[in-house]
Amino acid sequence: MSSTQTLYDISTVIQLSVAPVFLLVGIAGFINAFVSRLSRVVDRRRYLQARLRHEDHEFHKTAIRELELLEARVRMVHLGITLGITTALLICLTIVSAFIEYFLGIDNPLLIGALFVLAMFSLIGALLAFLREVFLAIRSLNLSQIGKS
Repeated sequence: MSSTQTLYDISTVIQLSVAPVFLLVGIAGFINAFVSRLSRVVDRRRYLQARLRHEDHEFHKTAIRELELLEARVRMVHLGITLGITTALLICLTIVSAFIEYFLGIDNPLLIGALFVLAMFSLIGALLAFLREVFLAIRSLNLSQIGKS
C-alpha cells in the first residue's frame, strides 16, 4: 500500500461497497421467496400425483393440465433462483474488484461498472422469471379449484 493511500481512502471504498451489500440482503430475501414458492409447487405436485391413482377420468385430465403448469412454474423458479444467485455473485465480484483496485492502485471503473450492469441485467431476468411464475400460479388456481369440486 502506498503512502498516498490513507485511512480516509479505504473508508471511502468501504462506504462505496455498503450500498451493494444492502442489495445483497434484498437479493437473499428474493431468493428465499423463490425457494418458498418452489416448496409449494413440489408439495402440490406430490399431492396431485398421489390423487391421480384414485380419481376419475375428468379429474385426471384436469390434474395433468395442472401438472404441466406446475412444471412450467418449476422451470421459472429454477431460472429465477439461478439468476438471483448470479446477481449476488456479480455484486460480490463488484465489491471485491473495488477493493483489489484500491489495494493495487489500479483505476479501472469500466470493470466495476460492467460487473454492476451485468448484475442488474441478471436481476431484471430474475424479476421477469418471478413475474412469469406468478402469472402461471394464477392460471393454475382455476385448475386447482376444478379439481376440488
